[in-house]
Amino acid sequence: MYRIKNNNKVCVRFHTAAGEEAQVDFGYIGIQPNPEDIRKKAWIFNMRLSYSRYDYYEVVFDQTVTTFIQAHIHAFRHYGGLPGIIKIDNLKAAILEANFYEDTYQEMYKKFSEHYGCGIVPCRVRKPKEKGKVEAGIKFVKNNFFAGRKFDSYQELVVRLDEWTKKKNQRIHGTTKKIPEELFNQEERAKLKSLPLVDFVIPEIIRRKVYNDCHVVLNHNYYSVPYEYVGKIIDLQQDDKLLHMYHENKQIAVHTKSLGKGEFITNQSHYPKYKHFTVESPIYRALYSEKMKAIGNYAEKIFNLLLIEQPYHWYKTAKGILSLQKSYANEVIEAACERALSFKITSYSKIKNICKTGSYNLPIENYEEDK
Repeated sequence: MYRIKNNNKVCVRFHTAAGEEAQVDFGYIGIQPNPEDIRKKAWIFNMRLSYSRYDYYEVVFDQTVTTFIQAHIHAFRHYGGLPGIIKIDNLKAAILEANFYEDTYQEMYKKFSEHYGCGIVPCRVRKPKEKGKVEAGIKFVKNNFFAGRKFDSYQELVVRLDEWTKKKNQRIHGTTKKIPEELFNQEERAKLKSLPLVDFVIPEIIRRKVYNDCHVVLNHNYYSVPYEYVGKIIDLQQDDKLLHMYHENKQIAVHTKSLGKGEFITNQSHYPKYKHFTVESPIYRALYSEKMKAIGNYAEKIFNLLLIEQPYHWYKTAKGILSLQKSYANEVIEAACERALSFKITSYSKIKNICKTGSYNLPIENYEEDK
């Protein structure tokens, strides 16, 4: 009986039907002239239809999500349609956390795929052969087009790359033994999904730092952010009516956009509970109500009157009365509040004076306690 040993060098070849899949990847191509003819670090984007091996190439100058999506849109236009799924490497532009079972997609890339109705399939970590077709395409363009060539302008680079790509798509492919362009036109083009009536609109991403007051500034207005993100950089995306806030691909807040200037659009829940120092805050009012009640019933009655008589400044008087606890016992303050109520007084300074002069010991005349 023979034992079959595991051989990690053995691989399974993946076959796909016409229009089923495209593979995409980036490859670094050194310093190249950008559209302003300034020499910058550059990458080559390659989308390859897995069935026909028909290639689309585009030179880009960053690997951001926006650039990644825009290159996809250009490729779809070039093909006149799109495949059912797109197989990608674990690029930072597309996948935040490489996990075969639960991938966290960049929100924008996910919305892009939903707009076009195509699935996104990431390769497993350290499994490059799962997108070996486009890996070969990247290697080939680097070694056969860019190697040893220097371009004087971006326009020259684009024209020469386009010419080279057309010739490449018209040559017999080493594996299929067929010409990619002919295979694409005869069998695959008709199998591609139709493009939507309008292209995906890539939202502008604006980066802002969250200030200590739990707000960011946008177009001269101030929008609140949950206090956990103070000091951090967040991403803002806006449409006609709403402003969406994200941190590490997680939506943390949504606001209706202000049409004015200098306005504060604040969600009070974005502040920590211990910082809810607003006169309208039920938590803040309840806190002071309990403190006044601890002194006595008359102190609590004065607090309730303050809410009616001084709806926007009640806390100043309440704080003053509570500060008397540093010098007087609660029984003294409570007696002073009772005497003040007999004269329909809620003033902190007069209640303090009653405590100081000891007049809370004097008899109270013509005063009927509310039943």
